[in-house]
Amino acid sequence: MSEFRGFIAVDIDTNSKIEKILSELEGSGAFIKLVELKNIHITIKFLGLIDFCNTEEINDIIKNATNNIQPFKIELAGMGVFPNQNYIKIIWIGIKKVEILNNISKKIEYELNNAGYGNKAQKFYPHITIGRVKSAKNKEKILEIVDKYKNTKLSEIIIDSIKLKKSELTPEGPIYADILDINFNKGVDKCN
Repeated sequence: MSEFRGFIAVDIDTNSKIEKILSELEGSGAFIKLVELKNIHITIKFLGLIDFCNTEEINDIIKNATNNIQPFKIELAGMGVFPNQNYIKIIWIGIKKVEILNNISKKIEYELNNAGYGNKAQKFYPHITIGRVKSAKNKEKILEIVDKYKNTKLSEIIIDSIKLKKSELTPEGPIYADILDINFNKGVDKCN
């Protein structure tokens, strides 16, 4: 049996505003592992270890959850941290206009639980992780940048697909590969 570390996600195209934020974080002097531009995404559901043999079943679950969904818009706006400003682990960009995304997440969670993939129900908090903080060094600089952009609209983007992705953890950072790409216009395109 061949397994992979999998998650269901929506890829996000970046723009100059997001790149500027990442540049400012990089120049903050804080010990942050920034997410590479090519890896920026919204995680809908982390699955853990998945057998490659089960990808067709997961494909069906995602297709059922997105049945009759047409491409839709979301808004990237604001910044924040998890879990809180006193103890920062994650730096994120916020998402607005998330009703359709929330509905997709709930349907996927329900279908996965019914199929036996329920690895503890996870509440969906729509956000984009852009950095992981490794120490409290220069925490005040991180908070200044977050405060600067906390109410800033960064972009409006169209979501037209959802993917099953493989994550390979390496010392340099994760390497992601698309396993399935379910396009809301065309059905499913198999990647690997």
